[in-house]
Amino acid sequence: MSTRDDILAATAELLVESATGDISTRAICERAGVQAPTLYRHFGDKDALLAAVVDEAFEQYLGSKRLVVATDDPVERLRNGWDSHNAWALAHPAYYRIIFSPFATGSIAAAEAMAILRTHLDLCAEAGLLRVAPEVAAQMIMAANVGVSLMQLTRGELYPDPGLSTRVRDAVHARVFVADIPPSTSEKGRSDVATAATTLAALVAADDAAPLAPTERALLLDWLARLGDA
Repeated sequence: MSTRDDILAATAELLVESATGDISTRAICERAGVQAPTLYRHFGDKDALLAAVVDEAFEQYLGSKRLVVATDDPVERLRNGWDSHNAWALAHPAYYRIIFSPFATGSIAAAEAMAILRTHLDLCAEAGLLRVAPEVAAQMIMAANVGVSLMQLTRGELYPDPGLSTRVRDAVHARVFVADIPPSTSEKGRSDVATAATTLAALVAADDAAPLAPTERALLLDWLARLGDA
């Protein structure tokens, strides 16, 4: 392996061994058998090094996503995605804490995870399966999925129930997907309008051949977004 790979491997090993994910550059250098200037020459600073390690870990995470059982049901696919996300977090706590912690600002991992989720939700919107706009659905799902995973990792004694993630998933999905728990009678009319607006917005956004001028398209999408979020 190259010196750079040695440093990455040493950092990854220390992260796995650490209970908190807090490791020193001195420990990294000792494990990799290099001097501090060498580390800084390759990575600039500790945050950049951690970001590089996380990016490699994220490739492993993506590999776990590819192992999710395939299904033609987009909602079921997202359920499976939630479960695989939580399972990977619990199996790789040190990596996960860095991917979704504020100091990993140099890593694109969290942003890419959101982009993947948004792609699936756009397809759900086009199929008329969303009650809210795709960007809102993505924020709701990601915030809840990451939140419950982090709480289980960092406050396990307060969240010992192994079924917690599933219950949170079902509660969030019930507010996001039409295919889940139906709305109450008082909400049904509002939900139908919001779902129709969200679906039409997704279809218009995906149709480059729609006979609309750019300003007309923007205005229509703005109106539909308001109806979808109302």
